[in-house]
Order: sequence, then structure tokens, then C-alpha cells
Amino acid sequence: MSVTTTSEPIPNKGGIARFLDVIERVGNKLPDPAMLFLGLMLIVWLISAALAQLSFTEIDPRSGEAIVINNLLSAEWLTTWMTSMVKIFTGFAPLGVVLVAVLGVGVAERSGYINAALKAMLKVTPAKMITPAVVMIGVISSVATDAGYVVVIPLAGVIFHAMGRHPIAGITAAFAGVSGGFCANFIPSGLDPLLQSFTQSAAQLSNPDMQVNPLNNWFFASASCLPIVATIWYITDKIVEPRLQKNSPIAKDDVSATDMHSRDPKETFAFRVASLVMLALIGLLVLAAWGEDSSLRDAQGSLTSFSAPMMQIIVPLIFIFFVIPGVIFGYLNGSFKNSNDVVAAMSKTMETMGHYIVMAFFCSMFVWAFGQSNIGVLMAVKGANFLQAIGMAAPATIVGMIVLVVLVNLFVGSSSAKWALISPVLVPMLMQMNISPDLVQAAYRIGDSSSNIITPLMPYFPLVVVYCQKYMKNAGIGTLVATMLPYSIALAIFWTLFLLAYWALGLPLGLGASYIYPAM
Repeated sequence: MSVTTTSEPIPNKGGIARFLDVIERVGNKLPDPAMLFLGLMLIVWLISAALAQLSFTEIDPRSGEAIVINNLLSAEWLTTWMTSMVKIFTGFAPLGVVLVAVLGVGVAERSGYINAALKAMLKVTPAKMITPAVVMIGVISSVATDAGYVVVIPLAGVIFHAMGRHPIAGITAAFAGVSGGFCANFIPSGLDPLLQSFTQSAAQLSNPDMQVNPLNNWFFASASCLPIVATIWYITDKIVEPRLQKNSPIAKDDVSATDMHSRDPKETFAFRVASLVMLALIGLLVLAAWGEDSSLRDAQGSLTSFSAPMMQIIVPLIFIFFVIPGVIFGYLNGSFKNSNDVVAAMSKTMETMGHYIVMAFFCSMFVWAFGQSNIGVLMAVKGANFLQAIGMAAPATIVGMIVLVVLVNLFVGSSSAKWALISPVLVPMLMQMNISPDLVQAAYRIGDSSSNIITPLMPYFPLVVVYCQKYMKNAGIGTLVATMLPYSIALAIFWTLFLLAYWALGLPLGLGASYIYPAM
């Protein structure tokens, strides 16, 4: 899509706008994301070689022994990397998730089914409520693990464009909801027992009898949804979109954004039949999951734990729930004549993912190298020890912990991997300061979520850059970082203040949770 230019004088910008412009310019001068990840991998190699010559007294929480930095430039580790390269790439979790889901979504999009669904949604959604609706859907999508990244975010761009708004504002608002609001949800998800398992193990290092409820943050996570949506809504409409309209207006004559309000009888019939089929598929899924002995439940009968088959088939379900209605709509509407058209739709979709696949290759190499070097562990433990050394009051300590998590998150993107690394240090340490594991975990959620959206090292960050490039060919890492930074700062500040106020009011964090240790 083209970007218009204007010869009108640019109005004077405030300090914040100029700061974001600088970040965007500097960020966009960085190499292509693929080369950036390659460069970072080489830097990790060099740092690991230097640090491997030193001895550290910090204890690795995973082994209970002193942290040892592995020299990735040694013959042993270079051999390991070379022999594992294919497995590292093919085992890179976001790669399979994205490609399988996009195959299904591509069929539904190219058949016209998604456009028809958007037309139906636009009929019943007031224009002024589009932003909060998109953000709330993004927040809730975390129940379905990574579905928000491959479905909600790109569709938000289409929705905003159809409404005559800046599509990248839609993409970034949804990204802020999906990733910035990742740890907030009305509905318990697999994330809750996952974090709880690490929290409980860490707490038992200090108290072997300590038990932590899997839903120990549920009330706080639910209560966080509305302030998070309100914050992202305000940032989108008052800061991000006005800046985008000034700096990078989308061409008004773009044909892909036209005719989103009319529908002929043939299309209406096709949409109704395809949607009924989708509802029937959802009904079959509900029936299959309903019984206590359902094969979609884990051994404890849960549908939402990460080990539950229901959570493990989310991506295949996305594929099926988009492919089948998409094919039906395409045949009834005439956009598909035969099976070759369906395969062509999948092929065209995969053509757009070529750049992402290249980025994913180099990203997987960097993530592997950083993890194997143990540099991330060293950074996390040193940061936690620093918090303990300065000895602040409990509220200030919680704020300091959130800042620490934000900083660590810029280098270690995985939520579970990061908590596995730092929880054995932070949880027992703060328990000695009479701060409960439940409160520590709640603070971790804030730091982790609020900075997800500004780190290019987050596995899905390059994918969101690709979404932006659909509307702005010159969009790069700097464009996305500069656009997401106001969201990240606002979420970190207001969500932290919300936790402190929630704590001051004594509202329950979740089931069986407390603020102080030992609980009274």
C-alpha cells in the first residue's frame, strides 16, 4: 500500500512526539530484523567467550551450583550448534504456530469470508467503540495461547482500515491488548498453572510445605482487564493514531479499504451458511470437551492447563475453523471454482510469509545461543541480588521488582522461561521480607506484560512488523518500537499503580492468596 506525502508545513511537535520520532529514525536505521538477530547472536558468542574466562559466585537456581558461562566459540559448542541447527529452526515454537494458523486464515481471507464477517461486525459496533472492542478481544485471546498474534492483530488492521482509520493504529492497539495485556484475563488460562508451578517450587526453597493456588492471581488479573483496556484505548486514540496520521498517512484511494458496508444477496447467503457451519463446529467442540472423561482434558480434568489436549490443539482448531467456513463461503460466493483455487489461496498466503520465515531462522539461532550461554541467568540473578542489597520498603521493593522484570524481559522474551529463571531467586528473597509469593507473582505479571511489546527479541515481534509492512512498506523495527513505547510506559506505570491501590484496599489477589508471608 502506498503512503501519501504532503507539502504542507509540519506543525511544531511536542517533546514526546520528537522523542518518538528519534526512536523511530534510529530504530529504522538498524539492519533488517534477520540481520539484527544474526548480529546479536554473534555478540552473544563473543560475550560468552569473554565471560567464560571468569568465575561467578552467583548461584544458578536450576542446579544449585555457581553460574558458569558457556563459551559458545569453543569447538565443542560450535559443533553442538552446527549439528543442532536444523532442529533449532524447526523446533522454534512460533514458526509452526504461525504457518499452520496462517494457512487457514489465508483461505478465509482470500475467499472473502473474513471481509463479510467484518461487514457484519461493523454494522453492529459503534465506530467509537471499535478501539476498546479490539483491545478487549486481544486481552481475552491469551486464553488461546498464541492465537491473538496470528488472528486478532492482523484483523484489527483490516477493521481499522475499513472504518477509515489508520490500520497500523489497529494493529498496535491489538498488539498492546494481546501481548501488553497478556497476563490479565477474566478467564483462567494455561498461564495461571504454569506460573503457579514455578512460584510454588521457588517458595518451597524457603518453606518446603508452602502451597500456592493455581488461581492465586485470578481476581487481580480479572480486575486488571478494564483499566488495561481503558489505558490502551486512550493511548491509541489520543497519542498513537494522531501521530501516525501526521507522520505516515495511508493513501485515501486504496481500493482494499473500500466497499465494506454493502453486501449482495449471494454474499449474504454464503456468509450465513459458512457462519452456521462454524457455529456447528464450535458446538461439536463444546460437546467433545463437556464430559469429565473427555479426551480433551488433562489427567486432573482441566481444559485450560498447558498439558491439556484442548490447549495443545488450539492452532489446529484455528486452521479448521477458518478453512472449512472459508471454503464453503468461497464455493457459494463464487470466489472458489475448484480445489485448485483453495490451494492457490494457501500458496498466495505462504508467499507473504517468506520474509518472516527468514527472520524466524535467525531469531531461533539467537534465542538458542542466548539460552545456552547462561548470560540471561547471570543477569537475572545479579538483578535480584541488587534488589535485596538495597533493602527498600515492601511497596518500593515491589516497584523495583517490576522494573527489574521489565529490564530482563528486553533480553529474555519467554514468560515461562524468564519466571523459571528468576522466581527461585525473587520469591524466597521477598518471602524473607514478609512479601507473599502470590504478590510477587502478581508483580511479575505486570513487568512481563508491559514490556513484551517493545522488545524486538520477543518471538512474535518480527511478525507484527510484517503486518505493519502490509500498509507501510518502509515500516521497520523502529516504527513499531516507537509506536508501542507509549503503550509500554503507560501500562507499566498505571498497572503498577493499580496493583499498589489494589493492595492498599486489601482486595483479594485470587483464590487462597495473601499479601504477606506468613499469611495471618
